[in-house]
Amino acid sequence: MFESRKSGILLHPSSIPSPFGIGDFGGDAYRFIDELAVAKQTLWQILPLCPVDSGGSPYQSTSAFAGEPLFISVDLLVDEGLLTQNEVEAKKLATFHRTDYSVARELKMPLLRRAFENFRKEEYPKAYEEFLEENKGWLEDYALFMAIKAFFIEKRKEDDKDLLEFNRDTEGFLSEEKVRGYFYSACWCSFPKELRERKAETIVKWRELLTNNVQWECFLQYLFHKQWRVLKSYANENKIQIIGDAPIFVSYDSADVWANQKAFQLNGLGFPTVVAGVPPDYFSETGQLWGNPLYQWKYHEKTGYQWWTSRIRKALEDVDILRIDHFRGFESYWEIPFDAVDAREGQWVKGPGKKLFRRLEKALGELPLIAEDLGIITEEVHKLREKTGFPGMRVLQFAFGQDKNHPYLPHSFNQNTVVYTGTHDNNTTLGWYENAAEKEKDHFRRYMNVTGEAPNWDMIRLAFSSPAQLAIIPLQDVLGLGQEYRMNQPGTTEGNWSFAFDWDMWNDGCTEGLKYLSRLFGRNHG
Repeated sequence: MFESRKSGILLHPSSIPSPFGIGDFGGDAYRFIDELAVAKQTLWQILPLCPVDSGGSPYQSTSAFAGEPLFISVDLLVDEGLLTQNEVEAKKLATFHRTDYSVARELKMPLLRRAFENFRKEEYPKAYEEFLEENKGWLEDYALFMAIKAFFIEKRKEDDKDLLEFNRDTEGFLSEEKVRGYFYSACWCSFPKELRERKAETIVKWRELLTNNVQWECFLQYLFHKQWRVLKSYANENKIQIIGDAPIFVSYDSADVWANQKAFQLNGLGFPTVVAGVPPDYFSETGQLWGNPLYQWKYHEKTGYQWWTSRIRKALEDVDILRIDHFRGFESYWEIPFDAVDAREGQWVKGPGKKLFRRLEKALGELPLIAEDLGIITEEVHKLREKTGFPGMRVLQFAFGQDKNHPYLPHSFNQNTVVYTGTHDNNTTLGWYENAAEKEKDHFRRYMNVTGEAPNWDMIRLAFSSPAQLAIIPLQDVLGLGQEYRMNQPGTTEGNWSFAFDWDMWNDGCTEGLKYLSRLFGRNHG
């Protein structure tokens, strides 16, 4: 699929330096691209750009199509005349060490509201009208969904008399904790019945009632996509491709599920009958109970996989290459009862397999996809990936201390591979080495004939020298950061998604090291 050997960096925009509590699409993102170009890197991998959940995770989002508004650069809005320099400067933080979504919302949302009011004072530009038209397939449902949620969240803070009625409607199907959680977060399952079931006249009524808030949501998406597309074009002009990330599943409380209920396994009340997760593995002894609703694959097949085609088309407009998270779920997925305590109660169920990808190829042409095939992988999953031609993934941190021909060791994998020192779910390489068993450390040192004094650069060298066509390195490993800088720890809900770096961490040695290894191992084409 990929014509030449390439390498690059894994870094989510949220981790880019910023005085607003979160990285964005402004000047420092352009500086990051410049640094990649100087270091002769040609890939920038990101996590999903979609709106994050309350904990900052982009893997439980209100939309598989929308973008996170906090990535909008308010500095760039000064250039457009939507904000003044003084307004923006007054909100900037003196220091910025960790990504903090709550702080970012407090600082940026009032500024974005002000920009919205200024935007509405003038005639809407043609580009805005074109954006609304080109994206109405997902944007209309998303904007209304978010406006309705915001309405009920505020209403229920002051008046919760509808809680008892919602409790009765669930017919004892939910625990009291879930009832309250869904109610106060204004999950779509707690909407009034006609709205929950999307009665046509009810949708029209609420769209008119919440016109201003619907327009607000559309405005945010317009700014997000406008700024991101310009930033992506800048990367492409510098010979850097963007690798995006698409979670296989979507969040239950999302515009995707609310607007496409037949596409998911839901009961008559709108609740999932079964949910997604994975069985016990390296990360968790009890498995991972993700809680996402599972697809009604027969319905998708009947519609010609229309929703999936729209989703992948949109994703490939936003990025150049797309990593499909949990690829194995297309062959078989772990189905867990909705009321299960943990993931151990699940079972494997067959997925759509090659039929889905055949349909996507027919509609979209050659698919520049990467299959995340980590975890418990069967021969059937390997065969599916081979049939699609998508490259698989290998994580070097998983390779040591076990079988001398472990599939993640470079001498065991082929060219059609994307190799990582670690992913966003792994410890940093320094953190991994410090916590590794002596058996792993010994294997690591002997495999590369090194002392282990600089394990992060040893691992980067191993990735670059491997036969894998693409090599991706988390920025933490380039900067030599310890475990306190890891991005996510699967199976936990606290302290994740907060990694941010400072430019003081990036020195000439980082740039020269990447440049040298890229040239040495044929990954430099600049």
